[in-house]
Amino acid sequence: MKKPNYITTLFVFALLFINVNSVCAQETETIVEIEEKPENFVEIEGKVIDSETHKELIFADIVLQNTNISTVTNSDGLFALKIPEKYSEGMVNISYLGYEKLELHINDLSQTKKIALKPVLTTLDEVSIVSKAKNAKEIVLECLSKKSSLYTNKNTLMTAFYRETIKKRRKNASLSEAVIRIHKEPYNNLRTDYVELVKARKTTDYKRLDTIALKLQGGPFSNLYTDMIKYPEYIFTNETMPYYDFNFGKTTKIDDRLIYVINFKQKENINEPLYHGKLFIDVETFALTNAVYSLNVSNRALSSPMFVRKKPQRAEVYPTETAYRVNYRTGDDGKWLYAYSNISLTFKVNWKGKLFNSTYTLNSEMAITDWEVKDDKLTKTKNQVLRPHTILTERASGFSDPRFWGAYNIIEPEKSIQSAIKKIQKQLERT
Repeated sequence: MKKPNYITTLFVFALLFINVNSVCAQETETIVEIEEKPENFVEIEGKVIDSETHKELIFADIVLQNTNISTVTNSDGLFALKIPEKYSEGMVNISYLGYEKLELHINDLSQTKKIALKPVLTTLDEVSIVSKAKNAKEIVLECLSKKSSLYTNKNTLMTAFYRETIKKRRKNASLSEAVIRIHKEPYNNLRTDYVELVKARKTTDYKRLDTIALKLQGGPFSNLYTDMIKYPEYIFTNETMPYYDFNFGKTTKIDDRLIYVINFKQKENINEPLYHGKLFIDVETFALTNAVYSLNVSNRALSSPMFVRKKPQRAEVYPTETAYRVNYRTGDDGKWLYAYSNISLTFKVNWKGKLFNSTYTLNSEMAITDWEVKDDKLTKTKNQVLRPHTILTERASGFSDPRFWGAYNIIEPEKSIQSAIKKIQKQLERT
């Protein structure tokens, strides 16, 4: 049986484990901030919860109706949305997979701190759809074949917010945030997207990282490549498809659309690391709306080289957990677009001669907060373009400025990140 080349399949996320004494700030990327014309806006904040359990809903979509302005809830269910004054009388849609969509006027939303969504009840008719459907694998293949017809075939200029964190155990050791512009190529061609940096800030506490420095190589590109419709080669290819098993899960709904839930995992006789997870596919159109998946990292010898690009000789470094998520959303023309992705990677570092090991968790997320469809070819500013192997520059400025992001929409920091930012602010005040 021919074995697929998994190393190239996963050449997306690279980590560098380097001795702190030899690192510290030798970065080649330069950040040049683009001046933006100031614009008045209204900012609304809230928390999205389950109406029955009152549990926070993570990654819920918050979209200003009849615009492309949006954000998502963070890991605490919280969000903040900046709305230009010209839309101050508009409506906001709040939606979440498996829940009924809610529409609220901006004035009502500004007075409602907790927004409760009702779970969708699956009817017998919906359950019977699966029994009448093709087999699960055929639906996935049809879904992947639809990218030219269901996803936008026009050049699209996206504004996005990107955040990456590195934690040693539960404490933040590095925090990076950026506003970027994604020059999104049409889905019906093979040209890769490119990224322009607008504004960014970063700080790293090397003392907390102790004797090792971790750097997430790839930056925003890592999240961009989770768009498996644009970049199917990173997870499903003609070569790897036969190595997966597919089956149906319980159907659900999003935005009143009926959704197939398809589970997938690698076959038991395949030892090389492959993915397992769920695909959420629109029953009517076969569009991929969401995907949640992980890499099988049980085989340390095979999974470690996929991520670790450089490490000290005395250290054994291997992944223990991986988690990926990608969400899509439709535009005014009904075409689907990449909207959000989240990556979480947990690693253990064992040092020869030391009794205890260290655990590091790297998390990156990127949300499209606005976009504009372009009829002509996108132009780029040469000094601003990031490369796929980019590591964001060391830079602490901005953490002391509460107006650093201006009118840009960002993902609300979770509680642990807010705590880290407050500590950074105190350090900057002292210096």
